[in-house]
Amino acid sequence: MPQPFRLALALMLVSGAAAGAEPAPGARVKRERSVTLASTSAEPLPVVHVAQDTLTLLFFASPIQKKTLTFDESRIRVLDAGERSVIVQPVANLGAGERQELGVFFADGRAPTRAAFVLVTDPAEVDARIDVQRPEPPDAACQPTAQAPAPKPEDFVLLGYVDEKGVTTSRRKGTLDSEQGFTLDKLVAFRGAGWILADVMFVNSLDRPAWTPREAMFVGRVGMPLRARLVAKKPGAILPGGYGRLLAIVDVPETKADLVFTLEVRGDEGRRLTTPDVRFPKPAAEDAR
Repeated sequence: MPQPFRLALALMLVSGAAAGAEPAPGARVKRERSVTLASTSAEPLPVVHVAQDTLTLLFFASPIQKKTLTFDESRIRVLDAGERSVIVQPVANLGAGERQELGVFFADGRAPTRAAFVLVTDPAEVDARIDVQRPEPPDAACQPTAQAPAPKPEDFVLLGYVDEKGVTTSRRKGTLDSEQGFTLDKLVAFRGAGWILADVMFVNSLDRPAWTPREAMFVGRVGMPLRARLVAKKPGAILPGGYGRLLAIVDVPETKADLVFTLEVRGDEGRRLTTPDVRFPKPAAEDAR
């Protein structure tokens, strides 16, 4: 079915349902509204209300890569995905406190490179249509970029990135998931005053296509993933057999415990560079006490 006709039909179905008779007592009110995507990892993801008996249309201001859609297929159905639209419906109403994430990459690579939402079921209302807006101006810090001009040693102290506890590190080597086509050369994990940084060196397999990293996340054993700033040693695509180096940085609360995350870097065609069990040791001063 041609894309314009399919989208028009979806819009007609959704709009017709939303413009119908007054809802019966106790029925959910159907809404049409706009949301703006989060531009930094500190901002919460926009919340979309879904229900088992209602189709929810997400309409994007920019073209998307529908092959990069990520969601829990056991809980969420994607009934249709087009150049700028996604129609979703939960398999069953989501339970109280249940939050399902749905994400998709944009086709143009402009920041933010990925749209992500939290899906919940609300007893009083459901979203029939969501118009998705990207924040302007884009946050260039979220794009994979070249290294900034070299800072001076005193900058780290004056800006508070290094304090009397210093910086701790851990290292690891080993292979990554061969299905994704990456080999880990080395990873060095740094932990400073309120921040963690993973310096990843890896190789893109010869039998895999060129790959451009788009987004990095630190996934912990509990809690929501932390979206990180992503810096590339050499911006652009990593060719088959090519060597890549990435830095992923995120601010974290102060704690005396070791931190352990899975580092997940997402890029073209849904490929992910996933490194589990990345350990950020507690501050050095804590070990000395």
